[in-house]
Amino acid sequence: MSTRYFDHAATTPVKPTAVRVLTEQMPAMANPSSLHSAGRRARLAVDSAREQVATSVGAHPSEVIFTSGGTEADNLAVKGLYWQRRAEDPARRHVLLPGIEHHAVLDTAEWLEAHEGAELIIIPVNADGVVDTVAFHQLLQQYAATTALVTVMWANNETGAVQPVAEIAAQCTAAGVPFHTDAVQAFGALEVDFAASGASTMAISGHKIGAPVGIGALLVRRDVKLTPTQHGGGQERDIRSGTLDVAGICAFAAVAEEVIAQREEESARLARLRNELLEAVDGLEGVHLRGPDPRVTPEQRLPNNLHITVDGAEGDSLLFMLDMAGFDTATGSACTAGVPRPSHVLLAMGLSEAQARGAQRFSLGWTTTDDDVAALAEALPGVIAQARSAGLAADRR
Repeated sequence: MSTRYFDHAATTPVKPTAVRVLTEQMPAMANPSSLHSAGRRARLAVDSAREQVATSVGAHPSEVIFTSGGTEADNLAVKGLYWQRRAEDPARRHVLLPGIEHHAVLDTAEWLEAHEGAELIIIPVNADGVVDTVAFHQLLQQYAATTALVTVMWANNETGAVQPVAEIAAQCTAAGVPFHTDAVQAFGALEVDFAASGASTMAISGHKIGAPVGIGALLVRRDVKLTPTQHGGGQERDIRSGTLDVAGICAFAAVAEEVIAQREEESARLARLRNELLEAVDGLEGVHLRGPDPRVTPEQRLPNNLHITVDGAEGDSLLFMLDMAGFDTATGSACTAGVPRPSHVLLAMGLSEAQARGAQRFSLGWTTTDDDVAALAEALPGVIAQARSAGLAADRR
């Protein structure tokens, strides 16, 4: 049975542009580090793609470090900045981050705490999941002399909450502290400019915008030093080693260029469709919008994200009932799918475990049509009522 796909935050289907570029590049595979003519042609293709990606994200080409995706980019930034800062000053062991971070950042920080002597300082967020900048300023002042780095995601992968990245980056610059941001969800949906952001490092990923899985990039400002997390040929500015995926890089660059050119029009289309879904559940008893309200502060939420919790219903029940009805949705991050525990993002926002268990995320993308949204909007009230009835029946047993 064909399904209607509402899980673009997990991954978005590969765009025709990516398929075309992959088809062109894969038969001509060569190592871009080789000195023969095929290697030189591959190097030229990578250099051209690097310029495309840099232009798409407001960076200098030399600041683009190609990785296998967002997870590797986040690991390289968080570990690399921490180790570099500790090497320069052993007193710098604090890592400041909010509890809403993606596990690629959160688990990396917790690993540094368990194995490398890091001390994590959690930055508070408000009920909408947006960083409290006043509280952050106080923490940064308190720990400025001992902070290795600050990391705050640009936009949350579950609730779609957009963070005040520029303000946080400015405070970090004033305190002399490097700042990393995970922009995996923001890139392609919002105006993301690495230079203007003030960030030291920034992670982006290809498969969130319609490029293949397995390609991404870490943007590293030219004055920022990172300790490598893996060693070998030092292909990427001696920061990241490994033979480059020429076909994947070229496909990533072509899709990035296409997506950024269409960003304003596409984001407006998706925001309109998302709001139609919101209207379908708005006012239903026991259904709560989580994250900033796009009808009040649209600039604080990703245009393609709708996240709700349903009192008395399990998120897994909602997901499976929607799946049976022909809709692909999510309870939260796909990276932790199948793990029966409440979302750490919602808990950090102050929800109870009972409230957080009823979560459901709908994320739209380039394949989403008006007909898809109309069908889901029609189905949602009934599915919610059915899932709540199932939850109440289970409670009575």
